[in-house]
Amino acid sequence: MKHLNWETVASNPIRLIQKPSFMRTKLIAVLTLTLATTALFAQKNAAPYGSGLKVSLNEDGSKYYRLITWHQAWLQSDLSADNFSVTPSLRRSRMLMFAQINDRFLILTHFGLNSLNPAKMDPTGQSSAAQLFMHDAWAEWKVNENLYIGSGLHYWNGISRLSNQSTLNMLSLDNARHSWATIGTSDQFARHMGVYAKGKVGKLDYRVAWNSPIVNSLDANAGFEATTEQASYTGRRDLGTSASNAFAGYFNYQFWDQESNKLPYFVGTYFGGKDVFNIGAGFFSHANGSVLLDGNGATVGQNVNIVAVDAFLEKKVGGEGAAVTAYASYQMNDYGQNYQLKGSSEDIFSGNVLYTQAGYVLPDFNDNVRVQPYATFTAKSIDNAGNANTVGIGANFLLNGHNSKISVEYKSTGRTDGTTGNMLTTQAVIFL
Repeated sequence: MKHLNWETVASNPIRLIQKPSFMRTKLIAVLTLTLATTALFAQKNAAPYGSGLKVSLNEDGSKYYRLITWHQAWLQSDLSADNFSVTPSLRRSRMLMFAQINDRFLILTHFGLNSLNPAKMDPTGQSSAAQLFMHDAWAEWKVNENLYIGSGLHYWNGISRLSNQSTLNMLSLDNARHSWATIGTSDQFARHMGVYAKGKVGKLDYRVAWNSPIVNSLDANAGFEATTEQASYTGRRDLGTSASNAFAGYFNYQFWDQESNKLPYFVGTYFGGKDVFNIGAGFFSHANGSVLLDGNGATVGQNVNIVAVDAFLEKKVGGEGAAVTAYASYQMNDYGQNYQLKGSSEDIFSGNVLYTQAGYVLPDFNDNVRVQPYATFTAKSIDNAGNANTVGIGANFLLNGHNSKISVEYKSTGRTDGTTGNMLTTQAVIFL
């Protein structure tokens, strides 16, 4: 696989949008409207949310069930388009439920929909495409204090922290797409069907899994066939049982405050609630996951291997309530020869990715809102296409932490053909 060309990264940074003055005026207007909306709906911060909708089933609370629901509404403007417009969408609408039957048994169910917009809506009953689907469904058994084993449709993923990212508490507006590296190629929306083991040994947190990959991958459904030059991720369909096993794992050493691993969803930012410093490494391996044609036109398997290293930091710095959050990862993808997922906007490919993000919660300055500006940077080296960089700049306006917030993000996405996409997104979130 190719390695990142750092001279290219340094000499060819993202070209920021240069639009006529009327476009800049509209951009300022959208931002002004967003800030005004934030101020209008901001209320004095409530008491800490705590455990939320938790119902105890016995006197000491050791038996309980908990319900979590959230909506993330977006307004997006494609600043690269000739005609300025704003598109509303429901980025996520979810319901998550889990129950602790006793200290040894846990059951979890999670369902919802994603990215619903006017173009994807249809008259009820007149489309075969299901909008509401199961995200997670697993049961878990405690073996001892260091080992838990579970099975089902699960999110105990390998590769990196962001591959296990919670969508409730991200630092940036959304997760880096490349980090959910197996969506639609071997899993159902970042969830595999299989068996996992997780736990902690001292300060070492671990999760490993054996999974059975999907047969109907995105490539298979799109009719994307392998050639002698480019692999397709259709091994389970084309090779059957020889491509029926995938293995994943992620290990991170937690130097300072310890993070919970009751659920698989890693926190993106604690807003200064913890002092955390972790380093991690992970992998995903699917033998014969992809296929290639040999010189005689026969289908041969290609192994899929993805590995990453990363580091996460959160530290109280500055005045009261202030904190810095930072994350960096380096991910090496081998999906097969010259692989690139069709229609993925250069997110899933054979090659390497450097990703960084950093944010800072400003010191408390009023009772209504906390502000957390942030920035992201992605440098991609794609085996069959070249290099491309992406820059994101945004801010979270925290009305009640992650439970009620408004976010604004401008993202400039560089492509290997030299063009740039520019998107402005405003997000409103409430979760209970």
